[in-house]
Amino acid sequence: MPWGRLDGLHALVVGGGSGIGLATATVLARDGAAVTIAGRTEEKLNAAAEKLAGTEGLRLRTARCDTLAAADVERAVEIAAGGTGGHLDIAVTVPGGGSFAPVLTYDPDQFSREVDLNVRPVYLLIRYAGAAMTAGGSIVATSSTAAAFSTRNLASYGTGKAAVDALVRIAADELGARGIRVNSVRPGLTRTATTTGLFASDTVRAAFLASQPLARHGEADDQAAAIRFLAGPESSWITGQHLAVDGGHTLRSFPDLLAGA
Repeated sequence: MPWGRLDGLHALVVGGGSGIGLATATVLARDGAAVTIAGRTEEKLNAAAEKLAGTEGLRLRTARCDTLAAADVERAVEIAAGGTGGHLDIAVTVPGGGSFAPVLTYDPDQFSREVDLNVRPVYLLIRYAGAAMTAGGSIVATSSTAAAFSTRNLASYGTGKAAVDALVRIAADELGARGIRVNSVRPGLTRTATTTGLFASDTVRAAFLASQPLARHGEADDQAAAIRFLAGPESSWITGQHLAVDGGHTLRSFPDLLAGA
């Protein structure tokens, strides 16, 4: 297959209805992949698919999917693979999250739920997408710069993303024998619907820029380009790695978001 094309490949993007996920689905579809976008809200998925069909002529399949529910993820993989007995070539998962709080104030159950919110979707995707892949398959998880250094007042999120990267390494080690690659991207502060609150604060935005050698914030397309690289044949000898797409933020330090909010 020529570099730059994904013709004939089947791809699943979990969290593909908006933000980084939709930007990734768009890039994959532009390069010829048959893309299925999955997420919790069917209306959002359908609206995204209709918009891309109308503006670019790209046809996306959709699959309603609770990323924490094993049966939903398994079904989304089956749809993306073209039905029972089909095969999947590319699998991407984006969802995650957490709340801002000092480590001593988290409710214990809340902490556990938020860690699971980041780790479980990645495990389920690896579990079911990996089983549907043959040699040449690629799985890409969305981690965070929070996995790379201390993120004050984001303990559940940072812990969950560090666990994501540990899982990526282990899965890459195990699945490499089958010719399947597993990697992650670590986004820095990126403009999406879920980061609207952070971007609304001049203080927070300035604090991030002060900690980055490249003085601009990230866009969804920045992350999509990195995911596309890790998903495609251009990275066929890369596995178990974590690619920071952060303007160099991890060269410095993470701001105290509670102090700057």
